[in-house]
Amino acid sequence: MFSPSNLLLLVLLVVLNLTLVAEDPNLWLEEVEGEKALKWVRKQNKISQKTIEAHPAFKNIHEQTLKVLESDDRIPYFKQRGNQLYNFWQGQEHIRGLWRRTTLEEYKKEDTAWETVIDIDKIAKTEKENWVYKGVEVLQPSHDRAIVRLSRGGKDASVYREFDLNSRTFVPKGFKLEEAKSELTWMDRNTTLVATDFGKDSLTNSGYPRIVKLWKRGQPLSDARKIFEGKSTDVGIWPLTLNTTDGTLAFIRRSQTFYKGEYHFLKDNKLLKLPLPEDARIKDYYDGQLLIELKSKWDINSRTMAQGALVSLDLEKLLNGAIEPKIVHKPDIHSTITSVDVTADAVIVNTMTKVKSRLLRYIMNDGEWINHSIFKELKNGVIYISNTSPHRQDYTLSFQNFLTPATLYHVPPVPSPRVKLKQAPRHFDASRLTVQQHWATSKDGTQVPYFLVGDKNRRSDGKNPTLLYAYGGFEISMRPWYSSTTGINWFARGGVYALANIRGGGEFGPSWHQSALKTKRNKTYEDFIAVAENLIRKGITTPRHLGIRGGSNGGLLTGVALTKRPDLFNAVVCQVPLLDMQRYTKLLAGHSWIAEYGDPEIPEIWNFWKKWSPYHNIQKDIKYPRVLFTTSTKDDRVHPGHARKMVARMKKQGHSVLYYENIEGGHSGAANLKQTAYAQAIAYAYLLQQLK
Repeated sequence: MFSPSNLLLLVLLVVLNLTLVAEDPNLWLEEVEGEKALKWVRKQNKISQKTIEAHPAFKNIHEQTLKVLESDDRIPYFKQRGNQLYNFWQGQEHIRGLWRRTTLEEYKKEDTAWETVIDIDKIAKTEKENWVYKGVEVLQPSHDRAIVRLSRGGKDASVYREFDLNSRTFVPKGFKLEEAKSELTWMDRNTTLVATDFGKDSLTNSGYPRIVKLWKRGQPLSDARKIFEGKSTDVGIWPLTLNTTDGTLAFIRRSQTFYKGEYHFLKDNKLLKLPLPEDARIKDYYDGQLLIELKSKWDINSRTMAQGALVSLDLEKLLNGAIEPKIVHKPDIHSTITSVDVTADAVIVNTMTKVKSRLLRYIMNDGEWINHSIFKELKNGVIYISNTSPHRQDYTLSFQNFLTPATLYHVPPVPSPRVKLKQAPRHFDASRLTVQQHWATSKDGTQVPYFLVGDKNRRSDGKNPTLLYAYGGFEISMRPWYSSTTGINWFARGGVYALANIRGGGEFGPSWHQSALKTKRNKTYEDFIAVAENLIRKGITTPRHLGIRGGSNGGLLTGVALTKRPDLFNAVVCQVPLLDMQRYTKLLAGHSWIAEYGDPEIPEIWNFWKKWSPYHNIQKDIKYPRVLFTTSTKDDRVHPGHARKMVARMKKQGHSVLYYENIEGGHSGAANLKQTAYAQAIAYAYLLQQLK
């Protein structure tokens, strides 16, 4: 029976809900696969596709892009597992893709012979499912079993199945999980750690697992032993294993927020909480040392470990309560660590200084870490390290920049020189292009870097069609990547490209990211606007010829730019975006991003976001450029309702809007290369239509 106070609360909740519905007549578009919503989607798609496909360049852009994406001369990047190199390949004949393998010696040949391990197209056809390959985890060190992850339509939620790499068949009664946002990792051949949807009350408010179990071969999942349980308010609880020379090390990561949490080490069937800073991240393990990256400064033993530093701790001592960190690498104010990789004889630290890669090789000498720079000749670009193993000294690295396609090298044990394995083709003429790095002054005086790529002989008359791209969130860095599609579709047509390294990203370490969190998020948007104004001030472009593009958090960025400064742009490509910052925590994985954006149910947070939330700041009496919104029905990370509702509201206000929703594709917006080519084609045809 309700008490008077409970009855009053119920009435208030009903009134609040009815008020919300009355204020937002577009809530029905949040029904992802509702019949009415999908009917609306198909109608909008038809209108927009007809408009964009009518552009004279559309067909050529589409055909050229697909040809490049499906070309056989792409680098087949691989993951080395034992003596086999495994590659996932999508092409004209294999739309969903092949997981295949070869040897290093065979890979070095111009015409590499591959052995097919899994044919995703064949499995999808046989099982009548829209399977999308999402990766594998291979058992180490035997490399004869794998956990294969498959997704329906590209969603984050996936099924997991055990696979025999010798017989190339799924194991009939092996480890298997039904569709969920899960994590399944090997402990040994007959034991796994599993975090998944175990039923009622087993997920967090963010929709991720909050329980981890130890699962033995042949055991029903329901009988697996629970070893850790978090809270519903946590973002998620995840198992983590590291394959080392000391065996498999198992950890549980409790993510209380997106950035803060705790690590527990599994030893002798017991979990021991590690005394680490709540925002520190385990990067790897080397010669008894746990390698930790610090996201905040750490005051310990009368010393201060700098924010952004990589430190090492003796794991055995740490488990016994002795906290004795040693500095491995300390970035300066213009640098950050992009990756940490371990080989049998060294720790390779990939750093970035002023948004350009630099490699350092560290070894322990008399209890202290010493380093020297390696491959210093690979400068002004992006270096990726891959295929490292604590059991081998060799590894691979690739290098690229805006005008130089990627080259993949094999790095044998020191002191042998690196060997070129594969070179990606040049799909566009870069001889007439130049790359410059400029700095814009943001509203608060902060200097914000951006790259500018375009014809070296371009005029400063403000008539250059210019595309500005940025992300500005989650400590993700925008780097000078080579893009064939940008080259053939934009540079080849006289376009200028700007890549902005705004706050919220990770270009200058954790502080660059943390300076734009929650109610300081305006710094991100002010940086972006400052770069746009700088482009105009330099005479590179004018608002008539300036367009912007961004996806996911970058979609929120472009949405804010649209509503705050519509006078600056004539084209906006807003992809898989967040736009309703009042309801984002209630939509799919949105609740997990409270540490980034803040909780709008807190008055202080909503007082900030109601001034910046694109969905709440679009106005009828303001002139906006015609926007292209794109999203995906199968995106179970950023809800398609964000884009749908924004379009519905703008159209009701009388604004000209274009909208395309891929009925599959996941958060990437495309499930295969054909869908990727189409998405690129509509974006570039739209940009040419608006900015030429």
